[in-house]
Amino acid sequence: MITLPNLARIPHVQHAFFTREGGVSTGLFASLNCGYGSADSPANVAENRARAAGRFGLEPERLLTLHQIHSTQVLTVDGSNLWRSPGAPQADGLVTDKPGIALGVLSADCAPVLLADHENRVIGAAHAGWRGALAGVVDATVAAMEGLGARRGSIHAAVGPCIAHASYEVGPEFPAPFTAQDRANGAFFTPSRRAGHHMFDLPGYLLRRLALLGVASAEASGHDTLPNQEQFFSFRYNTLNGIRDYGRGLSAIALVK
Repeated sequence: MITLPNLARIPHVQHAFFTREGGVSTGLFASLNCGYGSADSPANVAENRARAAGRFGLEPERLLTLHQIHSTQVLTVDGSNLWRSPGAPQADGLVTDKPGIALGVLSADCAPVLLADHENRVIGAAHAGWRGALAGVVDATVAAMEGLGARRGSIHAAVGPCIAHASYEVGPEFPAPFTAQDRANGAFFTPSRRAGHHMFDLPGYLLRRLALLGVASAEASGHDTLPNQEQFFSFRYNTLNGIRDYGRGLSAIALVK
């Protein structure tokens, strides 16, 4: 389990970027696979999620995740609309001002982003692959937090383990929409060994988006999911190795009662 200092020092907030260790799943999904979208046994996934919820002192039904679709859709959790997985609503961000609910993100190379405003007691969680990051899922999550009374100058954000610059090769067409958005985004692309291809810095891009939003602080864990198979699930690693399925890691944040 990984925590980042800027969130760890906030009172009344718990957070965790879980590694793949400490669960009951085996083989390809070993061991803390928390994604029902995989072909893992649903009973194993349920147990893994229960263990993760227990780290927050919560019952499993108090841990909420989404059917993530690489969108900018953000849901507000008011405590009366708790859902169960499988069957979660489609979206990529969650916010709440209610204690005792863990907002979760599932990932396997995409970036989990956890946010907290301790002054106004509002938290958020966002799933940011490159599509969602470019479209503004973090911006939408901050805006939804403001809808609950948060102030962006009081929000602290943490970008968890994801595919990092050194591992994220992208095609020739990839930089264009980023530089069209802002020419400064060209700094997040460097040449790869393959002609015309690039290495993309997803966490760096997200940190800049957060800085432009004016949040109080933003930190990245610095963990690269692709080369570290002992700790993290990686969709790209499996794809490059001809493996069709993959486990999903969990990141979560909760307000403490």
